[in-house]
Amino acid sequence: MKKNERRKEIIGILANEKKAVAGDRLSELLFVSRQIIVQDISALREEGYDIASTHQGYLLRAGKDNMPVRAERVFEVRHTSEQTEDELSTIVNNGGTVVDVFIKHGIYGKIAAKLNIFSERAIAQFVGSINSGKSTELMHITEGHHYHTVAADTKEILDKIEEALEEKGYLVKA
Repeated sequence: MKKNERRKEIIGILANEKKAVAGDRLSELLFVSRQIIVQDISALREEGYDIASTHQGYLLRAGKDNMPVRAERVFEVRHTSEQTEDELSTIVNNGGTVVDVFIKHGIYGKIAAKLNIFSERAIAQFVGSINSGKSTELMHITEGHHYHTVAADTKEILDKIEEALEEKGYLVKA
């Protein structure tokens, strides 16, 4: 993994955690040494990210130029299992993080699962798990209909993601 991609993943991890993330945990997740994580955090600070070092780990307080770290939007979507990878790639490649997936069940109400998918690697892992037969996607309960909470650095990025999902026919119109 290249350093720029790894740094993007660090920001994704920190942005989607409510509490501090230990450097050791980041090094495990990204398969690099703790020293590389320290260097990456330093470089990210130089780029303008407000990352605090606490006794419990790193905490992302704000993004570049001290803007709020993330904007969020819920997208109502529908597609087939074969289109799952494309749907997730559409979101990630346009700058988003798929925070979760949920469905609205007629009897059980809202059923949700945290995803935190922010890279092609995370997409491959998710799709691989589904394809292995270990489990099925929640959307199968509701005939492909489901929701994603998507986070991004700005509302404009969320608008771009919404446009891309609509162009591909995944977005359910209200």
